Amino acid sequence: MTGDESAFEAVVEAVGERIAPDERERERLAEAVAVLRERATDAVADLPVEADLRQVGSTARGTWISGDRDIDLFVRFPPDLPREDLEEYGLEVGHAVLPEGREEYAEHPYVVGEFDGFDVDLVPCYRLDSATEIQSAVDRTPFHNDYVAKRLDPELAGEVRLFKQFLKGIGAYGSDLRTRGFSGYLTELLVLEHGSFRATIEAAAEWHPPVRFDPEDHGRADGADSTPGDAGEQFDDPLVVIDPTDPERNVAAVCAPENVARLQHYARELLDSPRESLFVAERVEPLTADAVREHVRRRATAPVAVRFDAPDVVDDQLYPQLRKSLDGLREELDRRGFDVLRTAAFADESAALFAELEVAERPAIERHEGPPVHVRDHAEGFYTKYADGDDYGPFVDGDRYVVERDREFSTAATFLESDAILDVALGVRVERELRTDYDVLVGEAVADLAEEFGRELARYFDPGP
Repeated sequence: MTGDESAFEAVVEAVGERIAPDERERERLAEAVAVLRERATDAVADLPVEADLRQVGSTARGTWISGDRDIDLFVRFPPDLPREDLEEYGLEVGHAVLPEGREEYAEHPYVVGEFDGFDVDLVPCYRLDSATEIQSAVDRTPFHNDYVAKRLDPELAGEVRLFKQFLKGIGAYGSDLRTRGFSGYLTELLVLEHGSFRATIEAAAEWHPPVRFDPEDHGRADGADSTPGDAGEQFDDPLVVIDPTDPERNVAAVCAPENVARLQHYARELLDSPRESLFVAERVEPLTADAVREHVRRRATAPVAVRFDAPDVVDDQLYPQLRKSLDGLREELDRRGFDVLRTAAFADESAALFAELEVAERPAIERHEGPPVHVRDHAEGFYTKYADGDDYGPFVDGDRYVVERDREFSTAATFLESDAILDVALGVRVERELRTDYDVLVGEAVADLAEEFGRELARYFDPGP
């Protein structure tokens, strides 16, 4: 074993011991699950329909990390039960199991709460014969659970924990639409595919996206061994892992390209220079307003921000809206000649669309090209439109008419403060907030964001992989 290999194994062993739940932790989990099952069984017995219970997720499959406190219980109902009845009975069981729980909503409502230090989700779904028959997204979860549980042994479960912890350390773990990283199920499938944490890391370091895996050879009519290039051609994602239980689904669809690239970067880092710090999320110190102003002065760019009340929706609805709005804003700022260097979106009590511009102010006039002179109808229309105005021209440049006309907005601030911002391709809820009220911060005034978004600004002004 080489020095690098021994260093890698030493790091992995130390991390593995730290993240493995000890016997007492496992006992506490088992005791909590037993009580919750008993409560749920009693509640189900009072319903006018038959239902059964399944524990799912990482705590059911033994891939949970020490300190995690999640218990997921699914109540499965007959597939012919009307959707409104499933929701009603599911909430009834949820509130019986978690009397102080609260209702949340994905595709349908469910109950979440706390029991004996554990965070519990009580979710209704349909009891189906195949994941291809799903009536809601959560119906797949029991099939995922069965597939992985049959293939994992305690040693492989430990390898999965290492991969999860590594992804947490580098900020790429979580399939929520804020993170857009690797889900627990995806990490399990990748480790099953490669056989160990190290093999997964070594493979990721060499990926050339798009990378495709098909664990059950759904894409191979002959059933031959698959290779990364054989599967999932219908998916346009950097990483494709065909769901073993549903060939029409890419398990990695939510993974943003930057998180796939982030895994590749840090996989190489771990192999080249093994260290435990890569398994620990970095604690970012928030920037002060003075520090933000200093960055703005040093960079000599023209930052702007649009700040408004954050829409009252869950993160999985909020962040797609913010990204859509940010993309629309960036496109329009670029189109108007302000040359966007980089953008970011922040959200807490308020939300902010932040753009750093290379151009602070454009000239009072802009060039506007008309059609070639030989395209008679269009050319004459253009000439007539501008001939008697106050613009410079029309004149001929090359083979076409040109005018130099007044620019609508010579600064980004005047554009952002105008109603024209509402013509940008915004998320619906973001547009609603902007129609109500918003602030525009320009230049060093973006430092006002530091009080609420100091950590986000620290990451922005000290970017890394």
